Formats: sequence, structure tokens, C-alpha cells
Amino acid sequence: MANGWDSKNVEEQQAEQQAAQPATPASKTFVADQDHAAIRAEADRKRRIQALELQRERILSERTSSPHRRNALEVALGEIERLLQELGYTLKL
Repeated sequence: MANGWDSKNVEEQQAEQQAAQPATPASKTFVADQDHAAIRAEADRKRRIQALELQRERILSERTSSPHRRNALEVALGEIERLLQELGYTLKL
């Protein structure tokens, strides 16, 4: 019988604690979710910029005497620079 009484007392204490805590409004939760989404989007953008920078550096480091290969590298470089600009990245020359 004592265990039953103790568990009721614990339940009451937990209920009182929950009632004393202010409820988190749904708008705060929504803002927090938006913040997390914005942080994830910014992290994804930075990772994409970093990957494109590495590709750009690799292309710039290649040497070739073939005009066809050089042309392909120039086209690829132009595409990478276009993608970087779309991401809001300014090229550091």
C-alpha cells in the first residue's frame, strides 16, 4: 500500500512541475526549426562552395598541350565559376 501512495505522490509532483513550467509556444518552436533549417542551408552552401573551389584549383593546375583538352578545361572552369557566382561567392584573384 505504501508503494501505491508514493507513486501517487510522485505523479502529483510531476504534474505540478509541468503545470509550473511555461508552455513553449508553437511559434517559438517554428522559429527554432527555421533557424536550424537556415543553419543547415548555409552549411550546405559552404560545403558546395568548398567543393567547387577544389575543382577549380584542380583545373587551374592542369597543364596540357592538346588544344581540345585545353578547350574542355576552359569550358569546365567557366561552368564552375558560374556556379560559384550563383552561390554568392566572389572569386579571389
